[in-house]
Amino acid sequence: MSEAPARGPAASGANGRVAVIGATGCVGRQIAEAFAARGTEVVAVARRPAPHVAAHRFVALDVAAAPAERLAELLAAQRVDAVVNATLGWGEELHAINVHLVERLVDALKKTPEPPRLVQLGTIHEYGPVPRGTSIDERVRPDPRQPYPRSKLVAARLVLDAARAGELDGVVLRLTNTIGPHPAAESFFGSLAARLRDEPGTVDLTLAEAHRDYVDSRDAADAVVLAAESPAAHGVFNIGTGRARDIRTLVAALVRASGRPPDSVRGHPGAVHSRGADWIQVDSTRARRLLGWSPRHDLDASMRAMWETVRAERVPGAR
Repeated sequence: MSEAPARGPAASGANGRVAVIGATGCVGRQIAEAFAARGTEVVAVARRPAPHVAAHRFVALDVAAAPAERLAELLAAQRVDAVVNATLGWGEELHAINVHLVERLVDALKKTPEPPRLVQLGTIHEYGPVPRGTSIDERVRPDPRQPYPRSKLVAARLVLDAARAGELDGVVLRLTNTIGPHPAAESFFGSLAARLRDEPGTVDLTLAEAHRDYVDSRDAADAVVLAAESPAAHGVFNIGTGRARDIRTLVAALVRASGRPPDSVRGHPGAVHSRGADWIQVDSTRARRLLGWSPRHDLDASMRAMWETVRAERVPGAR
């Protein structure tokens, strides 16, 4: 893979400022918290405010609809040292958010005299299905088969091409599936945690014969911070734990975290509609070597954090 060298460190501790686009999302909020914990001032950018970003400076902006000139003005006015794009789009918004937004963001950074470093969050699914037993490193040729990872690959190439041309300082992190606190309600484990909370009887669940790599969203956020700050950050970094776990093992860990009996979930084999492949095991050697990154949370700790936040988010009056 051809890569351009980084032009220098980005946000640096207490003296830095970072814009997190999509800061209200389940991963974006963890990224904002990780930067703030290191003393970096956070500018949270999203369509609408949310209570969990109230501690940060907030800018209400639909970045997918904003012209590049507006974005360039915003970044210059906020004087940020780094920009993190933590947005993702599904369904009707898939192309607008995953591609058009990145086109405008890249164009905006090109118009900035000294552009801040851009950290683009991609997905491990950009590589597409791989043979069982494969550890996916950055040398694997991307070959996505579904619309979501295809759109994220288009966005990644926009950033990488501009970086290679010396037009901006950009890096792409391809994250594997995430677990941990405040999961997306529509995600597999976020939905299962809510069912364990709300359904007193046995939860029936269709389980695919799949093995997947799940990383804690807080560990993913640590990788983002390091990618924003490190002079060695350039090109693509795959982020995962390096372990492909059977889905039933992951489900059992969440049931344990909930404190419910092991037979609270009754799994049935069957086909499951998923945006991912049946085998995902990430090789993060490059991130460990150049960024000094490694995951801090084990599976049980991640599932406990997920359960505690989902349990706390029960709607008042719900049974």
